[in-house]
Amino acid sequence: MDDIVPVKTGKIVKPRMVQTASIPGMIGMFQNEWDSLMLSNFALEQQLHTARQELSHALYQHDAACRVIARLKKERDEAGSLLAQAERQIPMSTSTAVSANASTGVSNGRRAAEDEELGPGAKKARPGISANIIADLTECNAALSQQRKKRQTRATLASVDALEKYTQLSSHPLHKTSKPGIISLDIHHSRDRIATGGADANAVVFDQSSGEILSTLSGHSKKVTSVKFVGDGDVVLTSSADKTVRIWQGAEDGNYNCRHVLKDHTAEVQAVTVHATNNYCVTASLDNTWCFYDLFTALCLAQVTDPSGSEGFTSAAFHPDGLILGMGTSGALVKIWDVKSQQNVANFDDHVKSGQTGPITSMSFSENGYFLATAAHDSVKVFDLRKLKNIRTLSFDDSDTPTNYAEFDHGGNYLAIAGADIRIYQVASVKAEWNCIKTFPDLSGTGKTTCVKFGPDAKYVAVGSMDRNLRLFGLRGDDGSLES
Repeated sequence: MDDIVPVKTGKIVKPRMVQTASIPGMIGMFQNEWDSLMLSNFALEQQLHTARQELSHALYQHDAACRVIARLKKERDEAGSLLAQAERQIPMSTSTAVSANASTGVSNGRRAAEDEELGPGAKKARPGISANIIADLTECNAALSQQRKKRQTRATLASVDALEKYTQLSSHPLHKTSKPGIISLDIHHSRDRIATGGADANAVVFDQSSGEILSTLSGHSKKVTSVKFVGDGDVVLTSSADKTVRIWQGAEDGNYNCRHVLKDHTAEVQAVTVHATNNYCVTASLDNTWCFYDLFTALCLAQVTDPSGSEGFTSAAFHPDGLILGMGTSGALVKIWDVKSQQNVANFDDHVKSGQTGPITSMSFSENGYFLATAAHDSVKVFDLRKLKNIRTLSFDDSDTPTNYAEFDHGGNYLAIAGADIRIYQVASVKAEWNCIKTFPDLSGTGKTTCVKFGPDAKYVAVGSMDRNLRLFGLRGDDGSLES
């Protein structure tokens, strides 16, 4: 009781208002309070609407700012690439193969030497393949030849039994539906990436392990006829029916930017092949010439015309040692060129003798350097380069079924041919039989498989056809994925 404090309050009670003394007065008071509440609610809704408008306006401003920033970044990257290109394109001294009045200096990032002519009707001046470049090619040839003698079959190579069990693992729509068709493909073995060239004038770089498209290379105006990776780097070469070749450089974000556009041919560029040094490449065109390029300067060092006739080149491939160049023509001839002298040293007319009048659609050298496989409409023919003769003829059961592609695997143990279906042969000696160990059906429904490549250690086979899908065949693991 000691803790209780008495509270003293007034005993006077405030009387109620007159309005609350009667029922009509109370109803009027309630009506006034209701009106005040509604007015307050309306004011809050107006404030909410205004806040929403201001937020929408702020979001539009943010989006516009992001677009401006993206455009500025793109312009910055393009300016940086042009600056890097200008720094790499240093003027080259005039070689003995060019007359004294020919200049090869670089101006404003463009190859001015290629635009100079020796006179009316004359060809463009070319620096020529210098003695230093020939020494580089010869040194690479000696090193690769020595390594090849000691090389043994890799233990990780897919066995014949494994190849016999290959089935389709996946199908990836990489190109446009308006112009379907994968015309060429190449595989980056160390990074397990696949590049495809399509009839939609685009090339696509695809990551096999993740199953995602890394970049779409847009720039050509007509179909992409050939695509090649350069060594283990991030450089991709594409040739096109628009008469140009483009050099693409990979960026850190995974995209590829066009660094150079080569415009030395006057007709469709049908093929591009990379030298073993990864410093040079050769392009083949229907204008009956092939061009030898320095990939660092993007300069055409030599443009060689076939003096024997007007047939254009439709396929090309470097010999593994790099001193021999194979060329296929639109008249079914296979020509072998010496790179150092730029002379035609041998010809194979076996496709012509068999009645073939169409082009050589592809060619591939085996890794040991002994065999050359060429594909034409009639068949795939395998030549022994040591004896310069045809040792095998591989064709489909139906004589009307064209063969479009032939490709050795990276180790030269298997040969794949593509046409109405895909067939894998085991490479043997000259006298032994080359057995067909696996046949994959054409699942595109077009009846025309255009290209085929082996993955690393032949663990999978990539196939392109005249639909827009890239198909992968391999040994399926327990989880349904590609078995490594």
